[in-house]
Amino acid sequence: MVLFFQALYKQKTIRIKNMKTPPAIYGIGNPIVDIIFHVSDDDIETLGLQKGTMSLVTKKRQTEIINYLQIENASIFPGGSAPNTIITCNGLGISSVLSGKIGNDKFGKIYLDQINKYDVFSKVVQGNGSTGTSVVLITPDAERTMNTHLGMCREFNVKDIDEKLLMNSSFLYFTGYMWDTDSQKEAIQKAVDIAQSNNLKICFDVADPFVVERNREEFLEFIKNSVDIVFANQPELLILFQSGDIDRSIGRLMNIVKCGGVKLGKKGSIVFNDLEKNKIEPKLISAKDTTGAGDMYAAGFLSQFFKTNDYIASGKIGSALAEEIIQINGAQFDKNMLSQIRSKIF
Repeated sequence: MVLFFQALYKQKTIRIKNMKTPPAIYGIGNPIVDIIFHVSDDDIETLGLQKGTMSLVTKKRQTEIINYLQIENASIFPGGSAPNTIITCNGLGISSVLSGKIGNDKFGKIYLDQINKYDVFSKVVQGNGSTGTSVVLITPDAERTMNTHLGMCREFNVKDIDEKLLMNSSFLYFTGYMWDTDSQKEAIQKAVDIAQSNNLKICFDVADPFVVERNREEFLEFIKNSVDIVFANQPELLILFQSGDIDRSIGRLMNIVKCGGVKLGKKGSIVFNDLEKNKIEPKLISAKDTTGAGDMYAAGFLSQFFKTNDYIASGKIGSALAEEIIQINGAQFDKNMLSQIRSKIF
């Protein structure tokens, strides 16, 4: 696998974009290299995995999965949930900062090179350890099952936040994946304190059903007390409110946070603002890979909301991007496609 990455990377100086104007969005997340396989349901069962979830695993467990599936069958993409969103926001012309932590290794160099190509303003820091990786298994129904080793992501801390850049931003964005270590949680709380003191909108995606299960009560309090815009999908929201009724759960969510988007898969999404809600109808499309759908929804929503403050239009753009990404492999659009989407949308 190391040789595979060495072949991808050509040694050169990493150029980091200079930010000339205050950023729209300050994003904090886990920069992860995605190792993507297309597999059968039998493969999922043989490997003893729970389909459709994200599990934190050891490097040894990742290696076992990769050896079973064989690395030559993989596609490699720099990813991570919040980074995918921030990369796309930049591609849509919404100047955004990416903050996170990677290793001082080949994977880290590949990651920096990739986000530089997308003109992302990087506040990603490097530490002495391995860059995070995620083995993503895609089944024929386009569902993804992720097995993630966070590496240096786990070491992200309050010192890694650029307070001046954050203070001058308009939105702070992050996901529930930042609750995986005390160090990450402390950094998020510090960022939230800075954001609240400087009147930023705090935008939070709960991230994953397992993450919600582990942090349910804390997430409820956090959303109620600290969040301005929230994103969740149907399974996550039902777990959050321990309910089997999605309409009732949406109503309860609307009572604790001002604005948000609830993703309903093939049924579209519900967006709400100030106790008013609207249904965003889906398009009939054929999904190839659902990886990154939620990340693109957040990117489209936040980009449009920053421009217009119109939550219905934001939901439509979020849905449009999610529908586009699930028709291709991988969790990101290439730069040319992003440029085309930007011209079409804005």
